[in-house]
Amino acid sequence: MDRYDLTFENDLATKVIGIAMEVHTQLGPGLLENAYKQALAYKLRNEGLSIEVEKKMPLIIDGAELENGYCIDILVESKLVLELKAVERTTDIHFAQTLNYVKLGKFKLGLLINFNVPRLKLGIRRVINTK
Repeated sequence: MDRYDLTFENDLATKVIGIAMEVHTQLGPGLLENAYKQALAYKLRNEGLSIEVEKKMPLIIDGAELENGYCIDILVESKLVLELKAVERTTDIHFAQTLNYVKLGKFKLGLLINFNVPRLKLGIRRVINTK
């Protein structure tokens, strides 16, 4: 598997972004993150995509796997990490959080999606695992 070949992930991300835009169009900004998570999960499932909501992520240190509170908001097709926010603006901390999930799970791509924006296009950041 070529770690630099993102063809599948990019195609999946394009589909997911379209679905997220439908959710945003229907609900608009201003709701809590959990509302967007539930709505997006519902729409993704209806599109026939395999998803895991609040996928737990282990923390590994010295070869030991520790249980902790880390969880991916939505994992799509066991390939694409979705980290959802409903904040005034995303920060470097949000980006780093998403990147950590991508790296911890050895995924290639993640999307940081902030629904609290007038146009969803302005609230989406791609997060690529380059390691």
